[in-house]
Amino acid sequence: MRNFAVEMTETALVTNPVLIFFIVLAIILMAPLLLNRLKIPHIIGMIVAGVCVGPYGFHVLDNDASFEIFGQVGLLYLMFLAGIEIDLFHLRLNLKRGLAFGALTFFIPLIGGIAASIWLLHTDAITAVLLASMYASHTLIAYPVTARYGITKSPSVLIAIVGTIVAVIGALLALAVALSVQRTGEFSVPGIMLLLGRLAAYCAAVTLVYPWLTRLFLRHFNDRVTQFVYVLALVFFAAYLAQAIGLESVLGAFLAGLVLNKFVPNTSPLMSRIEFVGNALFIPYFLIGVGMMINVRVIVQTETLVMAANMLVVALFTKWVAAFLAQKFYGMTRDDRMVLFGLTTAHTAVALAVVTIGYNFGIMNLAMLNGTVLMILVTCAIAPIVTSGAAARLKIRLLSQKPEEIGADPTASGPQNTLVAISSSVTSSELMELAMMIDRRGPADRIYAVHVRNDNSPAARAAGASALELAIGVAATVDVPVTPIERFDLNIATGVLNTINERDITTVLMGMHRRSSVIDTFFGPRIEHLLQSTNRQIILSRCFNPLNTLRRLVVWVPQKASYESGFRQWVCSVGRLALSLGSRVIFLCHPDMNPLIGGVFRHEKLEVRHEFRPMEQWDDFVLMANHILDDDLLTVVSARPDSLSYSPEVQDMPLFLKRYFSRANLLIIFPEQFGAEGDVMSFIDPISSETAMSPSPLTRLINWLGNLPRRIKRRRNPPRIGPGL
Repeated sequence: MRNFAVEMTETALVTNPVLIFFIVLAIILMAPLLLNRLKIPHIIGMIVAGVCVGPYGFHVLDNDASFEIFGQVGLLYLMFLAGIEIDLFHLRLNLKRGLAFGALTFFIPLIGGIAASIWLLHTDAITAVLLASMYASHTLIAYPVTARYGITKSPSVLIAIVGTIVAVIGALLALAVALSVQRTGEFSVPGIMLLLGRLAAYCAAVTLVYPWLTRLFLRHFNDRVTQFVYVLALVFFAAYLAQAIGLESVLGAFLAGLVLNKFVPNTSPLMSRIEFVGNALFIPYFLIGVGMMINVRVIVQTETLVMAANMLVVALFTKWVAAFLAQKFYGMTRDDRMVLFGLTTAHTAVALAVVTIGYNFGIMNLAMLNGTVLMILVTCAIAPIVTSGAAARLKIRLLSQKPEEIGADPTASGPQNTLVAISSSVTSSELMELAMMIDRRGPADRIYAVHVRNDNSPAARAAGASALELAIGVAATVDVPVTPIERFDLNIATGVLNTINERDITTVLMGMHRRSSVIDTFFGPRIEHLLQSTNRQIILSRCFNPLNTLRRLVVWVPQKASYESGFRQWVCSVGRLALSLGSRVIFLCHPDMNPLIGGVFRHEKLEVRHEFRPMEQWDDFVLMANHILDDDLLTVVSARPDSLSYSPEVQDMPLFLKRYFSRANLLIIFPEQFGAEGDVMSFIDPISSETAMSPSPLTRLINWLGNLPRRIKRRRNPPRIGPGL
């Protein structure tokens, strides 16, 4: 059925490919700007724009092959982003309760939707299953509301996140089963079991092969464009394989996003490029194409209004029932229930995917397509309103009853300024990525990049400017402001020290020194001079593999590290790094350190997987050399001479690292400590504070002889830190 615009002209007003692309870009640019004032979500704005320019609107454009191709790409891209942006740690942490709620929020709308479609709309079974799968799925469009109120770590929000994954996967499986029945013409139990078997084999193959292949690729190719193309190639290949075994391609794109999740940190330039390309082009193209399929005249007809009303009642009521049952099962409050309901109310991504596929296969009619658009519009408007009201009350309750559940104020300890000391273009990108992962990202925090040269020649200036430009470019891809500093000084260490004092730096990040001669020390004279001249936290990095390919952080902690003033600071740095990488942390430390490190993690709300291994002597740590893998990041918490945590083991640490861990990815942290800036030990004043703990040579010999039997025993039965332990 066509409207007046279609009757006036059988062909589109614009057929020139260049002009068509310009009109699409103009829509992508102007639609959000115009509709923001009306508080209409962008996703609805793109669909409305597609209605206006499409065949059933003013017929400016035809729904031709370009929209079909870009629309299919946009649909797969939408599902890929849904998988790659999921927090896998919270998925594991709340798996049990989330699975239970996911089952409730999937099966209740599914069963209710099938019953309502058959009895009220008089549809066939396949169409009823497709409609019900739309009701069962949902999108976390109201999640930013919970972030704004600071309740993202509350149980109701975490359960909703896991439940969303279950509901999305269940809806996609229901879609695959319905399409399989549509193709074969019958519901065969052996056929469904065969389909599930192919699904299990397919998921196992993607889960096993993709991580291995991706880790190998990222280690050998550092070019950002190459990595971006590689990720997209894997996504579309997974989508094609899913289609080849009888499933739907959107399931393959979603699974690829889940598998590649840990290789694309949220703060990485690669993630920024993926989101930018999808949100700027492919996904808007898909949404505009959806709008071009909508007949405006049909929307106001009785059939469409009845369809939309049925969809809204079933979708909202069944989701509310699931949230109500979860509240009763878990003993939650009314506000928790409303947060669950608000987060699981909106229907966008999967609903659009299901209705588009169903319409293209001829399973759904135009009234169902238009009714789905109305359902999306209403649910996207209701979800933020419901979530906002409940989140405000929940935040007040948490603050009054359990303020520790909210987490620490990121500005309570003052601004954290990070200085990245860049020496060359070879390591500038890696150091800047590491700095962004460790940075706290508070409103008053700053990142500085400094290049100090002692050569004022044009070649040296050009090399320094190039290194800084690369570092700034890495930060710019993820919209992190970095202040570049280029300075000339007769001594490089002095230039870094002056920058520390001028900018009130709290953390200095540098690349590891590479020995240039036989008599050269492990750290090098510059770093040693820097350690003697400042008490700020210094982090030295030496990574042979890209950061996003690392699986574990193995952290050795000296026995008295908790007495240093920078204890909380370095624990937070390690936690933020593990959180950015999605890696597990293994602390090798004295048992007395376990509750202290765990307490910092809980207080700062650094929810990462971490465990502890007893490690009382440095010799025990040396025995771990064979257990440090190529995709591990060995992190050593060191100490400055005459500090509280300094010991003979720490003094021998450079020799051990050189001998046993020469090819390991290495991070050495010198925590902040008390003391005046520039306190350098000398023979005139060998002890500058009352807490110097360095023992005499005789005491060291006695301790070594006393610990000899235990070391021999541990060498025979070395502790293990393998992945399965």
